[in-house]
Amino acid sequence: MPTEREIAIFEAAIKLGALYHQFVGTPVSPDTAPAMEAAIESAVRLQPYVTDVNVRLDRSVMLENPFGYSEISGRMFDVTVKTKVGDATCTARLAYENGYPMMSIQD
Repeated sequence: MPTEREIAIFEAAIKLGALYHQFVGTPVSPDTAPAMEAAIESAVRLQPYVTDVNVRLDRSVMLENPFGYSEISGRMFDVTVKTKVGDATCTARLAYENGYPMMSIQD
């Protein structure tokens, strides 16, 4: 049987993986990025065990297409998700590191 800590880690990790695959390719621009960040945070907060989430999209890598927008890519994400299961907590992060969008356990 998994421990509360293992479940908290699993839940944080699954939220980051789902977030990544759900939103990559979504149209975005520097002007709409704050609304997109808020929408992603709101969606993740609805999920079980989430106690906090913070989403930032790196506007410096938003390259406009001929129609004036970019698409969310893995290199744009800087996301922290916190989960709690029983007394156990987990803080996990998705961030672009060494040329790859990495997911890691922070605490």
